[in-house]
Amino acid sequence: MSDSDIHVAAICGSLRDGSHTRAALEHALSAAERAGATTELLDLREYELPIFDADRDRANAGDAELLATRVREADTIILGSPMYHGSYASPLKTALDYCGFDEFEDKTVGLLAVSGGSFPVTALEHMRSVARALNAWVIPHEAAIPSANSAFHDGEFVDSSLETRVTTLGRRAVQYAAIEPDPDSFESDQNVGAEGK
Repeated sequence: MSDSDIHVAAICGSLRDGSHTRAALEHALSAAERAGATTELLDLREYELPIFDADRDRANAGDAELLATRVREADTIILGSPMYHGSYASPLKTALDYCGFDEFEDKTVGLLAVSGGSFPVTALEHMRSVARALNAWVIPHEAAIPSANSAFHDGEFVDSSLETRVTTLGRRAVQYAAIEPDPDSFESDQNVGAEGK
């Protein structure tokens, strides 16, 4: 697979109009484009996703089937979320609940988290755990943006080291899109909820 054949999609777990998560993901996707990939921002504001109910068919759950198709078609997925209460945001959780092994198994996943305060480490850890439970291969490099209110000015990074961290994630999303997958994880063996999505 050449870099021009790689498609990178980023899922934005923030619904805010002035989302710092969305701005950071756009920077990561721009870096992926410069590395030769096609890109797509899956902005969850544009999808009708009811709270996940395992008794409801995905085809009858608003735009859940459309979202799952877009995720399935990507070679690399970047998950982006603000940190809320020490974890990632509920819109992203709902989106991931509508996906399963068909969308994530053996796929490369990048992680980006934003916080109003200190480094959003636990949000990154929680997203990594979900990706492992779906047998995705998570890029070791992850992007953490603390103190987000002062990290951007007019959508651009104030701190060049933060910008480098995010653009590196975008480049790695292309670089590792076709990496050989790891063996199945222990978590995936226990993840019956992701089967048959």
